[in-house]
Amino acid sequence: MKKITPYKSYKYAVASLDNGGRFYNLRSKARDGDISSAELAKAAGVFGGRQTMMLYLEMSLMDLDEWKKGQVLSHLSKSLKSDYAKFKPERFSPQQANEAAMVGQSAIITGIPKHVDSKTEFKGFIMIPISTGKTTTFTMVPLIDQYDIYELRDERTDQEFFIAHHRSKRKLSEEVTRCGGVIKELKSKKSEKSNSDKFLEMVYYAYY
Repeated sequence: MKKITPYKSYKYAVASLDNGGRFYNLRSKARDGDISSAELAKAAGVFGGRQTMMLYLEMSLMDLDEWKKGQVLSHLSKSLKSDYAKFKPERFSPQQANEAAMVGQSAIITGIPKHVDSKTEFKGFIMIPISTGKTTTFTMVPLIDQYDIYELRDERTDQEFFIAHHRSKRKLSEEVTRCGGVIKELKSKKSEKSNSDKFLEMVYYAYY
């Protein structure tokens, strides 16, 4: 989970994204007017993963108006423009995410997070692959054993949506937060009813 501070100006956004990539990206040149995959990967703090890169791009441009955002996007390489069209995240409130978010899609959900620290409050499972030789099987593991879990509350409707990130010492503050990640499926045992059938696996977040 990485905190993002969205760009406040078109000029700073382009200067930051048109960064030349990492030292071994010999084909990328800083400030040449074109933003390549290598440059966006460096800004996003990743080494690949088009879906994650597009999530970072969208969140980093959230505070720009549509015209300035469009001007930044015009600097993307042809392949990045195609990836953006394919993987552009949807923006949801917790209520909208409950109703319309699809498993596998990128999403940015805004609300107030409240940490869930008791297993009795949350009964949801994820499927974990286990490989033994040439055979791979799946087992159900409580999500709360692997992740920090939050209820993301919608101030307007008071509805909630679950978000999660891999366990760390850093916890989200209880203030309005924009949470970006991928919608994942939440399982439940036959004898137990889960609070929901999906959750957001967080990658980035940004406070208002």
